[in-house]
Amino acid sequence: MHLWLLLWKASRAVEAHSARSIARFDMGVSDFGVLEALLHKGPLTVKRLGEKVLLTSGSMTAAVDRLIKRGLVTRCDDDKDRRARIINLTEKGKETISEAFTQHRLAMEQAVGNFSQQERVELLPLLRRLGKIAEENF
Repeated sequence: MHLWLLLWKASRAVEAHSARSIARFDMGVSDFGVLEALLHKGPLTVKRLGEKVLLTSGSMTAAVDRLIKRGLVTRCDDDKDRRARIINLTEKGKETISEAFTQHRLAMEQAVGNFSQQERVELLPLLRRLGKIAEENF
């Protein structure tokens, strides 16, 4: 129980740090996640994008609508599947998320800045293993 409590508190603190960083770009975490996924993965269907950023269909629709309104993404038909819609970054979207991601990366580096490189190397596999064990046992 103590381990869970420490993980929960640490997770909440890092999440709050991340949300403050992202808020500087006049967007929420969901919108940032959508833009970041498109920047690094390229155009994606709404369904696949939702899976990447852990958003439900309804939340994805709302996020995409907000981003379209801001001129950051476009939504078009998928030539291979008439039921699917593809989300693409616009040029403005690419510029916005590229700059925001660079600044956010620096902010997140500050969140873990007191960890040595060796401590980070040791922590990553432990966290991955914890996540897999938790998923398998529920």
